[in-house]
Amino acid sequence: MERIEHPAPPWRASSPEVVYTSSPHSSVHLAAWREMVQELWSSRELTWRLFLRDFSARYRQSVFGYLWAVLPALLTAGTFLWLTQSRVLTVSATTLPYPVFVLLGLTVWQLFAGGVTGATQSLTNAGTLIAKINFPRETLVLAAFGQALFEFLLRLLLVAIAFALCRVAPSGTILFLPLAMLPLCLFTLGLGFLLALANGVMRDVGQMLMVALTFWMFLTPVVYPAPVSGSRALLNVVNPISPFVIAAQDLAGRGHLTQPGNYAIACVISLLLFLLGWRVFHVTEPRIAERAG
Repeated sequence: MERIEHPAPPWRASSPEVVYTSSPHSSVHLAAWREMVQELWSSRELTWRLFLRDFSARYRQSVFGYLWAVLPALLTAGTFLWLTQSRVLTVSATTLPYPVFVLLGLTVWQLFAGGVTGATQSLTNAGTLIAKINFPRETLVLAAFGQALFEFLLRLLLVAIAFALCRVAPSGTILFLPLAMLPLCLFTLGLGFLLALANGVMRDVGQMLMVALTFWMFLTPVVYPAPVSGSRALLNVVNPISPFVIAAQDLAGRGHLTQPGNYAIACVISLLLFLLGWRVFHVTEPRIAERAG
């Protein structure tokens, strides 16, 4: 609420009349959304500088450097490749060579997992910065997600190398993969906005998220083909990340989407979650500095 003082009428006492109106932060009109977009656009340079700061801090004085962006995916893919070849783990036939299949699935999954983890910790990692300087706090979440997006691009190069080593040419529709992952980016940001606020109130959220992501990955067809029947197939329907992983595998191996309906529903959910998360974050933004202080 905003406090506005108006001069009192001459027949009343000389004290000003106080009228409370709704704050633009809590307004739901189109003008409020326009203000949010303009504010975010005007702070684009700050977002870029925060991204560079986090990027430099992440890879400075690192022995392996950029290899940390692809090393976890390589180790995970190598582990599951060994498990399948030694028949410890049985996986049905895949449309792509299994090493490529796993690397592609992990690339999409880690875009989500890395993005939502970084966004969740963005406010707490900022320390006293949000208490001392007045700036749009959305920039912290966007800069943190930028790290995951950069590592996603590096992992795509790893997937291309895997295609070359396996001597398999991907379908031409793989060129649409970055476009097909845009709704996943919106889903990650929307969830990241909400979890960043929750983590600022209760620091256990970040720890619980790490545990949840570990189980969530095995509920997503990252290292195994998507089931087509039974309860596991239903699980993929209700899993909001599964349609994006399946879409990436389809675009690379089949040349078309095998579950276009599920993908379309996931896109709508992603857009709604992004708008909800961004709006809640923006409305709560004035209280963030107070709590940080």
